[in-house]
Amino acid sequence: MGRVTQPADGDERSILLGWLAFQRDALAAKCAGLDAEQLVRRAVPPSRLSLLGLVRHLTEMERAYGAWALGPRIELEYVWGEYADNGREWDFDVDTSMVQDSMAAWERERRATDDLISQHPTLDSIGGGSGMSVRWNLQKLIGEYARHNGHADLIRESIDGQTGE
Repeated sequence: MGRVTQPADGDERSILLGWLAFQRDALAAKCAGLDAEQLVRRAVPPSRLSLLGLVRHLTEMERAYGAWALGPRIELEYVWGEYADNGREWDFDVDTSMVQDSMAAWERERRATDDLISQHPTLDSIGGGSGMSVRWNLQKLIGEYARHNGHADLIRESIDGQTGE
């Protein structure tokens, strides 16, 4: 199966959804073929970043800017737990026992986001969760992936030398 390519020029919705698919696929590719130990390896101490931590963080971003933001008006519940100043970083505090559940949660949140995007007829539609437009939330989510895929690229290179989008 081939990688998702960058979107062709076209209408705004197609381009945004194309870039979201491209960025999601880039993160999946950075994790592909690695075992649990490699997925939780922290490449640059004292940083807590690992590929699994990035997957868990982007699961939270899918929830915050997709599934919750574009759904009905309800209180935001995080996937991994509540965040508090100087508290546990539920997304980045990882170990090998979390791999399977983390990957499954990432897939569920991506599907939930996609389902809600499809329910909004225009990019100007406002989500009940965040009160922001579909356009705004998609831009934010794509930006989160793009930024963290740069981190993922460096982490993967430190594990086995693999580079590229």
